[in-house]
Amino acid sequence: MEQYTEKRPQEVLLVTAEIDGEADQIVIFRGFSSSLVRSTAFDPDVPVLPSQSVIHTIDRLQSPYDPGNPKYIQQGLTWETMQPLLKAAGV
Repeated sequence: MEQYTEKRPQEVLLVTAEIDGEADQIVIFRGFSSSLVRSTAFDPDVPVLPSQSVIHTIDRLQSPYDPGNPKYIQQGLTWETMQPLLKAAGV
């Protein structure tokens, strides 16, 4: 999804997931991920969303992201419904 946002800099992805049994929200923008709930490692090689995570929903928003006034493109996407968008972006 980081690669997707590199190719679509006008979009921000807001991912609601479960990591190690805890709810989390991840913002992905221009190739970088950051947790809104947990601390994010300074090392960009440490994944914010580990492979064992469970993705509940993915929202596409217009950038820049304003948490007080989010501008949604699409809400409630699943990992499966995100796949065609990733493919269309060439990732």
